[in-house]
Amino acid sequence: MKTINTSKQKPAFESIEPNFGHSYLYQKFDKSISNSNTAWHFHPEIELVYVNGGAGKRQIGSHVSYYSKGDLILIGSNLPHCGFTDKLTGNESETVIQMKQDFLGNDFFNIPEMKKIQGLFEMAKAGIAFSGRTKQKIGDKMEVLEYQTDFQRLLSVLNILNELANSKEMKVLNAEGFAIETEVKDNDRINIVFNHVKSNFKEEITLAEIANIVSMTIPSFCRYFKKITNKTFTQFVNEYRLVHASKLLAEQPISITEICFASGFNNFSHFNKSFKAFTGQNPSQYRNQLKNVLTHE
Repeated sequence: MKTINTSKQKPAFESIEPNFGHSYLYQKFDKSISNSNTAWHFHPEIELVYVNGGAGKRQIGSHVSYYSKGDLILIGSNLPHCGFTDKLTGNESETVIQMKQDFLGNDFFNIPEMKKIQGLFEMAKAGIAFSGRTKQKIGDKMEVLEYQTDFQRLLSVLNILNELANSKEMKVLNAEGFAIETEVKDNDRINIVFNHVKSNFKEEITLAEIANIVSMTIPSFCRYFKKITNKTFTQFVNEYRLVHASKLLAEQPISITEICFASGFNNFSHFNKSFKAFTGQNPSQYRNQLKNVLTHE
């Protein structure tokens, strides 16, 4: 029987302090300074992340997906998420802006001119990924912040938020809503579940095991998880495995059979069927299409 150390599964509440003399936190990471915050965590601050190049997994709320050629993501207040880069991502840099929704005062975003940005913050509660021209243009603007004066930088942050609010190149990641209320109890419980899946998805995870970790009965846990994520636990674990498989298909020159078992599936036929249902392509087609896209970009 597997021994589970739940103390290591506790989610991190990240306490974010703006730099002295600033109302928000701006950070840039590169090869010389890496972002070490890779575990599941949450914080009341809204977070905008630009990953310059590279490929990896984005894990936000109950959404898990694979990105390539960089990423631009807006994460709402108290929405649990995982770090987006590590030493294998292959990105040039990562730029992060973190701000409380009232970082310019209680009523600033309530004025008519800020209506669209206020709407953007509301959508960000489910997580947003930006693509196309928006990703490149806003990414460039975020990297330039490093060289601006404090006042210029503040104006640039507002300009960035306004452009994002007017962009059509966006995808809401938890489209059905990620219904976590901001109660610490719920954040703790769901993050314990996410951390356990993150660490153990290559092995079988039974409902009895996961329900026991969060001190619930199996029926209660199933109702709770479906209410919070709009997915069954089995569906979430399978999606996590499929996203890991898509990452391996893109990055590792190993056989599809090896990828199947390395992603936590123990039946190749079931893996093929699940992958096609999830992506619209079988694993071989997915790998070939991705090769063509990366070759011609």
